[in-house]
Amino acid sequence: MIDVLQRLLMHRKNSSFLIRVICLCAGWLFTVLAFLGVFLPLLPTTPFLLGAAACFYRSSDRFYHWIMDNKYFGHYLRNYQAGKGIPLRIKILALAFTWSSTLFSAIVIVPWLWLKIFLIAISVAVTIHLSVIKTSRSDET
Repeated sequence: MIDVLQRLLMHRKNSSFLIRVICLCAGWLFTVLAFLGVFLPLLPTTPFLLGAAACFYRSSDRFYHWIMDNKYFGHYLRNYQAGKGIPLRIKILALAFTWSSTLFSAIVIVPWLWLKIFLIAISVAVTIHLSVIKTSRSDET
């Protein structure tokens, strides 16, 4: 197992082996969390994808290019990285899904007031984050 990791991480000679292994593991953890975020309300996808890309950049060219060139979300990462922003349609869909799932959870599922407040606070933070990010025109994506 160590030999496989060493071969995967050989190209990053300026970082210690331990740092590269930690970054590689964190990158995969962030990738899994991002994947779960597609299906689970209030688990943000984009920050985890950005974290995974950053970790893979430090640990593995192969996985960094895999995540940046991924056919499902690679163009979003590249646009975000280039400062082009997020398309308005994606912002609207993200906010609609976030708020509908938050309100459904807070009204129907969650019995504790403190957790309802926490869920709403997370949605407010997501809304603020999305509103601060530049909105791209559809021809830029």
